[in-house]
Amino acid sequence: MFPIRKQLSGAEKRKKKQKEEALIQSQVGSLNKYFTNNQKAEQTEVAEQLNQDDTDNKLNDQKYSELNELQNEDQKQYENDKVEVNMPENNSDEDINQEIVFPLNVDDPGNWDKIHFNPSHYKRQLPNSEKSDRRWLVYSISMDKIFCFCCKLFKTQRTTMKLGHLADEGYKDWKNISRCLSLHETSKDHIDCMTSWIELERRLRKKKTIDENIQVAINKEREHWKQVLKRIIAVVQRIAKNNLPLRGDNEKLYVENNGIFLQLIEMIAEFDLIMEEHLQRVQERQIHYTYLGPKIQNELIQMLTAEVRSSIVAKIKHAKYFTIILDCTPDASHEEQMPLVIRCVDDSENAIAFEEFWIGFLKVNETSGLGLFTELKNILNNLERDIDNIRENMDIDIAIRQLKGLISSLQEFKESGFDQALIEAEHIASEMGNEPIFREKPIIRRKRQFDEINSEELQLHLLKGVFPS
Repeated sequence: MFPIRKQLSGAEKRKKKQKEEALIQSQVGSLNKYFTNNQKAEQTEVAEQLNQDDTDNKLNDQKYSELNELQNEDQKQYENDKVEVNMPENNSDEDINQEIVFPLNVDDPGNWDKIHFNPSHYKRQLPNSEKSDRRWLVYSISMDKIFCFCCKLFKTQRTTMKLGHLADEGYKDWKNISRCLSLHETSKDHIDCMTSWIELERRLRKKKTIDENIQVAINKEREHWKQVLKRIIAVVQRIAKNNLPLRGDNEKLYVENNGIFLQLIEMIAEFDLIMEEHLQRVQERQIHYTYLGPKIQNELIQMLTAEVRSSIVAKIKHAKYFTIILDCTPDASHEEQMPLVIRCVDDSENAIAFEEFWIGFLKVNETSGLGLFTELKNILNNLERDIDNIRENMDIDIAIRQLKGLISSLQEFKESGFDQALIEAEHIASEMGNEPIFREKPIIRRKRQFDEINSEELQLHLLKGVFPS
């Protein structure tokens, strides 16, 4: 048997290539039919849709016709620009890229002259010479177009064509803008959209929307969880403040040895309806997240730690100047742990006092002076404190001078201090009416053995050259 061919032969490849070239040649120029200046088809569609409108709009036929004329003029100009931009046979690729209009960069001073909108159009002149605010009018600086806010939100498929570009892609025929705004704001469809907008605002303000019941249930559930978390945070805070363990041998409710945290929660549920309802939901498995597990406990402890540290840092920033206390101690794993204590003046309360705040343990890899200084500098940068604000308790020069003075005073006391103390003691005894006689220390004499020679006799024999037998 001949092997099965896995690739096409040369003839098959040539036939396939000829088919692809024929298909490409047949599709050349097929996009040109989408670019034309003839507006008959579009006008026909507009006429058909206008004929399907309700009879209630007959009163505004003249206004609609004028508005449609403005829209058709703007649409013709837009289509002409579109044809000029996208016709590949008339323009090169470089010209096409130059004609593309990107969103206007308002930060560029060169584009400030391209903003054509006049803010005076935000006001409407009434027949009685009063002015009203067109709060529905919105101007996009980046697109350099105006929009009708309420019509863009509340338009329907039936009213989209009659509302025009103000409710769709924006309007920018600046020569006829006053006429367009006057016709638009008096049209029935605009008034209906404006009415829907005002009604929605009123309902939102009074909280009387169609989802009122759902929103009430959501707010009730939110308030329930807020109260539950308040009680859980209070329990964790009290346990951590007294340095007690939170968990026990079991992590289930209403069992023995389940830890201090769950026992306090159970005690609160006996007197509090909110916590009682929460535990009832937990037991009936109505909720999946109970906020009573070890993960939420650790997260709450970390949050409380961050809050306490923030308050300490705020006090240190308020005091500006501070001192530090550092010490290195190896732990059980033989790693150097350096506790950082900051001392500053605390005037947040009525009484001003010096306070010491423990910041935490710092892991030190190098116990040299440079290593400790680098670690201290890093932690101060994390706390947003300037190392130049550190104030030592005593200058090193002052400490050296005081140490030298202490040594000299001890030497003087060794030489003449006893005699001076003896004179002062005699003076004090005389003033008290006592005799200045000090009791001598009794001499203790040890019994001499028969063959014992004392040091004086030994020295005398050595001088005479005679040794005792």
